[in-house]
Amino acid sequence: METNAESNHFAVLVVGGGSAGLTVASLLLQGENAPPVGIIEPAEKHYYQPLWTLVGGGVVDKSETERQEEDYIPEGATWIRDAAKSFEPESNVVETKKGARYTYDYLVVCPGIQINWDAIPGLSESLGTNGVCSNYSYDYCDYTWECVQQVADTVGPVRALFTQPAGAFKCGGAPQKIMYLAADHLRRTGKLDKADVQFFSAGGVIFGVTKFARTLKKVVKRYGITTNFQNELIEVRGESKEAVFRVHGGDGAPAERVEKFDMLHVTPPQSAPGFIARSPLANEAGWVDVDAYTLQHKRFINVFGLGDAGSTPNAKTGAAIRKQAPVVAHNLLALRSGLSLDAVGKKYDGYASCPLVTGYGKLVLAEFDYDNNPAPSFPFDTSQERYSMYVLKKDLLPNLYWHGMLRGRA
Repeated sequence: METNAESNHFAVLVVGGGSAGLTVASLLLQGENAPPVGIIEPAEKHYYQPLWTLVGGGVVDKSETERQEEDYIPEGATWIRDAAKSFEPESNVVETKKGARYTYDYLVVCPGIQINWDAIPGLSESLGTNGVCSNYSYDYCDYTWECVQQVADTVGPVRALFTQPAGAFKCGGAPQKIMYLAADHLRRTGKLDKADVQFFSAGGVIFGVTKFARTLKKVVKRYGITTNFQNELIEVRGESKEAVFRVHGGDGAPAERVEKFDMLHVTPPQSAPGFIARSPLANEAGWVDVDAYTLQHKRFINVFGLGDAGSTPNAKTGAAIRKQAPVVAHNLLALRSGLSLDAVGKKYDGYASCPLVTGYGKLVLAEFDYDNNPAPSFPFDTSQERYSMYVLKKDLLPNLYWHGMLRGRA
């Protein structure tokens, strides 16, 4: 249902109707004496973004990743079709872009992450043309597949560059997954030996968990990919097909290098949403300042946060949200019942999962916790490439998402 002029107060107000918001709302509404829940979310569409890698690899049509938001608003919740603008946590008030003011007893903040396309000069203007692509956009993820096909069909040598930004970004394996699919397509079409595939990462390692990094290094070697660490993309020159990188490390000041390309896949810089970073809810880095284990706000006890906008130091993945949502729902309801979280609270251990596609029909399932210890869900070694895990990502996880997680069942 939608709000009316007389329903501006909610026992629980959820900011964000993405993966985190819908899952938490569904869980809160499942029990007896469920609290009135309002969800502030402006988008009419909902997307299953993890499949955009396979859209870019030519495996899935992007229409399969899109649904109507209204079909997933849980029964009993009120959908406020507006965007949050500011917070007044001392007064328990959220103000929206349309000027409405909503009050709450408890607040759950989960608006997702902000994609900063304009942070790299030339990227916005070049995206979707001249071989510049990104799987981080529904509008352009299918253009990635066009670019992969174009480099495979090109006569003569080709250069395909793949970038990973500095700082936090969602789906830590995504910059690599499309690179491996592209390299595998080049192999299948007999083009790989004429292709120069390069990975440019602002970070210093291929993957932060050693067990999975060992396998990925073998994959990189198999495809003949050149890795360039501490190389941060700072400009895209679409017309001349040039990418400019800032090279960190060494004894001197950062240097710049210019690289030609036929295809450039960009993972854009990302940050906490601006309205979060400017709010009293944010920490110094701009993220919702929550306890890493209870997901309760560190200063406002009736506020919880989860998902990509949260300050928790885990990888920002949908699998992390799936584990965080029950913790938030349980702890919020316990607090609402007058119970102490020290006594009955649940704790989130930092679990995250990165299904790393390493080729067509191959996947490494990286699962780990806050301490980068492997946290496997299966009784076998998922650090090895497996077809079964590829099927899990392609077919099973999307169904679990639409029919399970968002309904509060997984």
